[in-house]
Amino acid sequence: MRPRLYGRAGCQLCEEMARTLRSLGVEVDEIDVDADPRLQRRYGNDVPVLVDAQEREICRHRLDAAALSKIK
Repeated sequence: MRPRLYGRAGCQLCEEMARTLRSLGVEVDEIDVDADPRLQRRYGNDVPVLVDAQEREICRHRLDAAALSKIK
């Protein structure tokens, strides 16, 4: 299973993280939190959130070297 990126349409930080991951060749499943009321309650405006296949948080808001080392 691939990492998941929780975000929403129109979120600049979400789009930036997705773009950076793609440019590094990291494949993720992008999940729109607004498509699921449960995810809306869980994350609210606190996106993007990148999690591994076991739903453990890798990073929130910003992608950094420490986060990248967890997925590469």
